[in-house]
Amino acid sequence: MYELPLFPLNVVLFPGMPLRLQVFEERYQIMMQRVLQTNYTFGVSLIKSGVEANGPLPEPYLTGCTARVVQADPLPDGRLNVTVLGDERFRVLMLGSTGAYLNAFVENIPLQRQETEGVARRVRVLRKKMIRYLTLLSKYVQQEQAGDEGMESSPGGDETVEARLNLSELHMPEDPMMLTYLAAALLQLPPSEKQPILEVDTLTQLLEMVQRIYRRELAVLPQLMQVSDEEARLFAWMN
Repeated sequence: MYELPLFPLNVVLFPGMPLRLQVFEERYQIMMQRVLQTNYTFGVSLIKSGVEANGPLPEPYLTGCTARVVQADPLPDGRLNVTVLGDERFRVLMLGSTGAYLNAFVENIPLQRQETEGVARRVRVLRKKMIRYLTLLSKYVQQEQAGDEGMESSPGGDETVEARLNLSELHMPEDPMMLTYLAAALLQLPPSEKQPILEVDTLTQLLEMVQRIYRRELAVLPQLMQVSDEEARLFAWMN
């Protein structure tokens, strides 16, 4: 058990995966300065209830991932651009606060790994599903962008993860655990649907869950690509 400062976010961080943050709130600037003066490590947990910024301290899920700072760039107005790498899963044993930000006593919960032929087979299948999913996703984004041509874009709008995707530059890890966490990170799903993936305790269960989601998404994406712009607008209006 050890003490860990927590940064609750509307994102699920997986071991081995990078995350870029812009730290602009004073409470998290204070936290980050202390992190950079000590061990460069803090915890990222998905917000269960509450808001990410400018409000009371939110309630986080009790399973998160430690984040190791690999780059920190201070900005003139006190903000920080920080790049972190997910390290170890942890479970919160006792939650508290320093007054400014959340603090917790946690224990690491390493994934239980079974290097079997069944695992190797599932990894091969998952790798193929990832390539098909990302190819379809790339085509879907291109189709959406083509439909938006000629429309006025909002200045300063955030570029989506999908639009920045370059399949030729994507590196597929050989390690089964890292490949599966990468597959989970790439899924274009709400964070609440990714949290159960982080909470799985064995590699076999992890592979089964992620493969099941990929099967579902691969069944849905081709249908989305066939929906016309007019149908999509009508559906959005009705909902």
